[in-house]
Amino acid sequence: MKYAKKSLGQNYLIDLNIINKIVDLSKTFDKNILEIGPGKGALTDQILKNKPKSLILIEKDYLLYQELKKKYQNIRNVVIFNKDILKFNFENKIKDKTIIFGNLPYNISSQVLAKIIKFKKWPPKYSDLILMFQKELAEKIIGKFNTSKYGRLSILANYRLKLASKFDVSPNCFRPKPKVNSTVLYLKPIQKITYKIQDIKNLEKVTNILFSNKRKMINKNLKKIFNKKKLDLLKNFNLKLRPSDISPEKYYEITQLFEKN
Repeated sequence: MKYAKKSLGQNYLIDLNIINKIVDLSKTFDKNILEIGPGKGALTDQILKNKPKSLILIEKDYLLYQELKKKYQNIRNVVIFNKDILKFNFENKIKDKTIIFGNLPYNISSQVLAKIIKFKKWPPKYSDLILMFQKELAEKIIGKFNTSKYGRLSILANYRLKLASKFDVSPNCFRPKPKVNSTVLYLKPIQKITYKIQDIKNLEKVTNILFSNKRKMINKNLKKIFNKKKLDLLKNFNLKLRPSDISPEKYYEITQLFEKN
């Protein structure tokens, strides 16, 4: 396949030094691996050189899927799915201590991350997340409280994931060249969650509502979440704050209150 599809956000990583740097972030020998969007298999080839225990590939593009099937047909421990990652329930395909790799299409990368964060079972079966994002988005994912990058995505990610390491990738490392810089994030799941939220989708709902008017005080939007009785329980909370002025821990507490009958 000669050309990348813009509709699928395809930019093929071609720089071998960067590919090796990504694979070397975690020990892949005799480990279970899942790769999202392997494309033509540049990253896959390097992973296989390290002799993983198993390798699952999820590729949406049918022509690429056919190429990958042909390329790896004689490798027993490789399983390939021709699936849309956003519609595919791959949580039940993951084996214990799986390492997830992904050079994610920019147009769906935040949705893919959110899906992985919202796995039903926690701690999850994956042990490592090594994912590439547009740099601007990566900064929002790991954005710290009281910085300009802080927002609902960092609140959601911070609840279940911790940053192990990161590095930037130049557009020159891809074909075709993207117009933006990229960042590889190496994330690990938090095993013991301090704030017990019954359903992480409720945290997503709370942050979405409060950040819908991020320059305005939260008092009006809180009324969309709570009835008057529950609002009274927040009487010691400063309702004149803006969404970005509230710490992640406070969002977790608000979500816990939302979940109470």
